[in-house]
Amino acid sequence: MRIFSLAVVSLSLLISCQAQHSGAGGTSDGDRPAEVQKKKAGDRLASVENLSIAEVDAAYPNAEKAYFAGGCFWCTEAALDRIVGVLDVYSGYSGGPEKAPGYRQVASGQTGHAEAIVVYYDPEAVSYETLLDVFFVAHDPTQLNRQGPDIGPQYRSAIFYLSPEQEAAARAKIEKLDKSGKYSRPVVTQVEPADAFYMAEDYHQNYYEQERPPNYGYVLNVSKPKVEKVLAAFPKLIKPEYQ
Repeated sequence: MRIFSLAVVSLSLLISCQAQHSGAGGTSDGDRPAEVQKKKAGDRLASVENLSIAEVDAAYPNAEKAYFAGGCFWCTEAALDRIVGVLDVYSGYSGGPEKAPGYRQVASGQTGHAEAIVVYYDPEAVSYETLLDVFFVAHDPTQLNRQGPDIGPQYRSAIFYLSPEQEAAARAKIEKLDKSGKYSRPVVTQVEPADAFYMAEDYHQNYYEQERPPNYGYVLNVSKPKVEKVLAAFPKLIKPEYQ
């Protein structure tokens, strides 16, 4: 489970996110404390787990959107949400054939879905290429079916493109990264056409922003370093409230 003892962080990081997501201290998905349902003040939708992606899209009529997968969606959602021009980010599931999967199905690694995010953004304030730059800093794109302690295809690195332009930009970015020598291993991020995107349960949404969520140890020791890495890499792109 996503429970970390700060005294044994190095050992705890070996625990997979798959088990961690199921709850803290034996708490089941249906027994989450009320505070888990609280949302950050702002314009984001208060509840999305029973909405289709089309219904969520309708709330952002003037926005562009992007789908990314980079390990635990708690981390990538928070990292991208801090970028100027990003309107909102929601966690969900994409890349698998099953219809309307729930967390427990996806966490099993058997549905083919990845933990993913949908990013709604203002293209006049931030470009898709810039979002790609942030995405590649927010996770390790050289790890195959894994991000740190989170292991399995549900934690794979993937870009689900929504247009030929997004596909071209993603492939060009990967080629540039591979040629740059930034990584000692090749980028393994999958680039594939976007299919269905399913919203994750409400308790996963905006998880990082909760004052002390049930799996606070994971947030503190895994999510926070990723978010702080983005803050350090893109100081001029960070929203004022996060500076």
